[in-house]
Amino acid sequence: MKRGIEKIFASKYWWLLLLIILFGVNYLASVFHVRFDLTKEKRYTLSKATKDLLKNLDDEIQIDVFLKGQFPAGFKKLAESTNEFLGLMKDRNGAKVHYRFISPQDEMPGTNILYGDSLVSLGAVPINLTVQKKAGESSNIIFPVAVIHYKDKQSLVNLYPGASGRISQEEINSAEALMEYQFAKALDKLMQIRKPGVAYSIGNGEPVDGRTYDLRQSLQEDYNFGTLNINTAPRIPDGVDVLVIVKPTETFTEDEKLKIDQFVMNGGKLLCFIDNLIAEQDSLAIKPETIAYDRNLNLTDLFFRYGLRINTDLVMDLQCDLIPIVVGGNMDNPQMEFLHWNYYPILSGGENSMNKNLGYIASRFANSIDTIQVNGVKKQPLLVSSPNSRIISTPALISLNENKNVAEDEKFKKNAIPVGMLLQGKFTSVFRNRTTQSQRDSLVASGLSFKESSVDNKMIVVADGDIVLNDFVPGNGPNSSPVPLPMGWNKYTYTEYMKQSEMGKLFIPVANREFVNSCLEYLVNNPAISETRSKDIVLRLLDSKKIQAQKSTWQFINIGLPVLLVILFGWIYQQVRKRKYAA
Repeated sequence: MKRGIEKIFASKYWWLLLLIILFGVNYLASVFHVRFDLTKEKRYTLSKATKDLLKNLDDEIQIDVFLKGQFPAGFKKLAESTNEFLGLMKDRNGAKVHYRFISPQDEMPGTNILYGDSLVSLGAVPINLTVQKKAGESSNIIFPVAVIHYKDKQSLVNLYPGASGRISQEEINSAEALMEYQFAKALDKLMQIRKPGVAYSIGNGEPVDGRTYDLRQSLQEDYNFGTLNINTAPRIPDGVDVLVIVKPTETFTEDEKLKIDQFVMNGGKLLCFIDNLIAEQDSLAIKPETIAYDRNLNLTDLFFRYGLRINTDLVMDLQCDLIPIVVGGNMDNPQMEFLHWNYYPILSGGENSMNKNLGYIASRFANSIDTIQVNGVKKQPLLVSSPNSRIISTPALISLNENKNVAEDEKFKKNAIPVGMLLQGKFTSVFRNRTTQSQRDSLVASGLSFKESSVDNKMIVVADGDIVLNDFVPGNGPNSSPVPLPMGWNKYTYTEYMKQSEMGKLFIPVANREFVNSCLEYLVNNPAISETRSKDIVLRLLDSKKIQAQKSTWQFINIGLPVLLVILFGWIYQQVRKRKYAA
């Protein structure tokens, strides 16, 4: 074989063979596209869930990305990453995946309407960036979004979840890590034949007023959302996939608990936001202190059988929200300041993929959660306190005077107190071996037979009902109605947050709405899609201190050393030639 190769290269037509091989390799590369992802975090590899979505497309999709134009470096990088990701999607199903980049300042074909105006009507939130130029400052409106068109439906994809509006490498990196999740989530919703049913439970003192405005608005678009009175309804209907229970204030009867229990045993999902104690900020408006005590909701045994217990206590945290407190002055002219209120913990996600890159969750008078050993049920914390937190048991005295003094840090030593919990597995009915004949008869009359255990199921329980409620701020005009805020935002500091944002200052945005949406998506949608949220792109930044200290050294290595090596090898080559051809 060696002699054969030598003969080929000895022939005067050897170059023809190389040309044929070159054309053959290029032809195979055009037919068979192969990519090797050598990054540690598999940055350029689609998850199985995304691949399955693209494989099951029965029609073409058109993706319009509105990141075209003159942007700062951070958003240029985001646009390049979006282009790379969409290229991966097109590689999986090139015949049905199409995408393009559009400037928001362009007009829509056949109309005088700008793309940017249509994006606002879809719910896109523009970012107003002030860019420093030689001639001065210029304002640049950016829409970091994409719109997916599939059949006769469309869905908005948020490419930049950074709520502060400040460009940083960390926020851009987080946006790139969440990109696959955002596109997969939107595409999965477009491909669903039926919207999941979500019922908001009423009948036990749950809020039904304007405090639920943002919750209803955020759920009505993606779900068949409605209210359900479990007190009067004979059963929870089959069309309900998730039962949402928010801050009940009245005791649950055994019949109501039986309906909830059998809903779970038959595969229904629970999303509960429970306040186990009566503790309200309004009580402090009358006098500077109040007592928190048990609501007696009669849900303890239900949750205990499923694997957790909501404690009758309060979580206090040094990482907390602010409220206005009188610190001086007189009755006619009180002096007020915004002080940290330890009863308003700012919670973070536990070690789980569902809350990856989600942000902070604002809570009020939250309770702690303990887990119970139950065979076949796995527990995972979703919301936890900071490393500087503590628990006070009932009866608990809540006093405004506490925050007038410096918090005693030695008491705030507990870390990661669970406030929200995800339960997954096969649940056992709390009514096992204890149902009465009348209860069984009521189940039969409603078309159900009693089940002692469930198939694999899941539920989420959060020990704070205020997480999903919204405050109001006064309207602009003298006769205008109050304006509802996004859930979780503090009405006292909302204006201050907006001022800080406009001034480019750092503040802690809350992601309560995103948390609720993430919970529902995990409960009713493909769980593999939620797993794409755990994708993490490692931010490999250079050490700025080492760069300054070793600047000259690395400049020499990258610029001077290659030149010296070329000169050295050239000199050696000349010396070898002189000796070889010397007379």
